[in-house]
Amino acid sequence: MRRDRTRLRPARLSLRDVLHVGSAGLRARPVRVVLSALGIAIGIATMIAVVGISSSSQAKLLRELDALGTNMLVVTPGQSMFSGQDTKLPEEAPGMIGRIEGVERVGATGAVAHSVRRSEKISPDETGGIAVLAARGDLLETLRAGVRSGAWLNAATGRYPAVVLGDVAARRLGITAPGRQVFIGGRYFTVTGILGPVPLAPEIERAALVGWSAAESLLGFDGHPTAVYERSADARVGAVRNLIPQTANPRSPQTVSVTDPSAALQAKAATEGAFSTLLLGLGGIALLVGGVGVANTMIISVLERRHEIGLRRSLGATKGAVRVQFVTESLLLSGLGGLAGIALGSAAVAAYAAAGGLPWVVPLWSVTGGFGATLVIGTLAGLYPAVRASRLSPTLALHAA
Repeated sequence: MRRDRTRLRPARLSLRDVLHVGSAGLRARPVRVVLSALGIAIGIATMIAVVGISSSSQAKLLRELDALGTNMLVVTPGQSMFSGQDTKLPEEAPGMIGRIEGVERVGATGAVAHSVRRSEKISPDETGGIAVLAARGDLLETLRAGVRSGAWLNAATGRYPAVVLGDVAARRLGITAPGRQVFIGGRYFTVTGILGPVPLAPEIERAALVGWSAAESLLGFDGHPTAVYERSADARVGAVRNLIPQTANPRSPQTVSVTDPSAALQAKAATEGAFSTLLLGLGGIALLVGGVGVANTMIISVLERRHEIGLRRSLGATKGAVRVQFVTESLLLSGLGGLAGIALGSAAVAAYAAAGGLPWVVPLWSVTGGFGATLVIGTLAGLYPAVRASRLSPTLALHAA
């Protein structure tokens, strides 16, 4: 007579049971959990903060580029074929450049051989690094610059002793509002306006700008522009750049220099995160140190809980169940540290962005990648303690207890 034999199989732990037994050790030792998770939190916070601050700075630069545009070129006198000989742009250069197909706006400045001072009692040698420039009325629109206070030069003020100061020039002269006077070329000029920042033309920020006509009649300006700023349609920038030299100075196109001032901002935006590599490496080291701390905590936990492990094994828990318990505990410990690190890093980026007037940007990949790294480290840190716990003999564990 055949007797049916029923093979006994160990019960499997549900996900709820796994989380319950895995978190039991964390609930029993909260202080140790906080200290162990701190290393993970510091590493993740460092990585999130480094990436977020770099991304926020880059976002600000890209916004500036969008606002300022990348379709402006600056035309200046280039190098002469004969050393020591100065070159000049023709007086007609701005008008000739404005007739190139695709050019939308043209502005120009010309260097004036005078200094600007608060009064005639100050030595002419005390220039303060401020240049005096003749300016055409359409310069402001071409640069897409703004007047912080007062008004820009117009057809009327451009013929009289009126001056507009760049942002840096006004600070160096100690002038905070229009209406004051400065001494230029033996006479006083009234300040009618103060410009805001001009990122694409920092030389304008350090200049005192007078009208083109006033510079010729009052300051002996020769009428030759030293810088021509032009904006063209985005699709025509390359073609316009190729046509400018022979158009601006048909007799000596080789003496004309054409530059793109937005290239510096574009390069800065592209390399904004270059110096973050070292800090990311330091964050990675801190993360590894935190992982070592988690592993150490788990090993100590196994040694302290041999009686619990032996009791569970004697009641039927398999080696696999014990391994799952301690790996889950390690993952929960690392995950808590990772979540705390993400919160701390994001808060640091928010504080930095608020202090510097930057947009708050924390890339999603940095958050998911950082948290994924904590889970990987938690798994690796818990493997050895979990295997060690599963190999404990129930009899020896209970006897040792």
